[in-house]
Amino acid sequence: MRKQNLTDYYKVMFTEYPDVVSVEQLSAMLGGTSNKSIYRLLKSGEIQSYIIGKRYRIPKVSVIEYLTGLQKSVS
Repeated sequence: MRKQNLTDYYKVMFTEYPDVVSVEQLSAMLGGTSNKSIYRLLKSGEIQSYIIGKRYRIPKVSVIEYLTGLQKSVS
């Protein structure tokens, strides 16, 4: 059931954003959250991200999981 809910959310949330977003785009998606707070979420693993080169890249699905509470528990 989790996968189906996530698929439904993905179809309607943040459709104007690409599948992988930057820190700046993530800030906008979270309503203008400060970069300091964004980096804290990324470093703690609350929102899954990848570092490519020297920049964070965040799968849009990770943002949706975080906002809907469907993310996996952080160990």
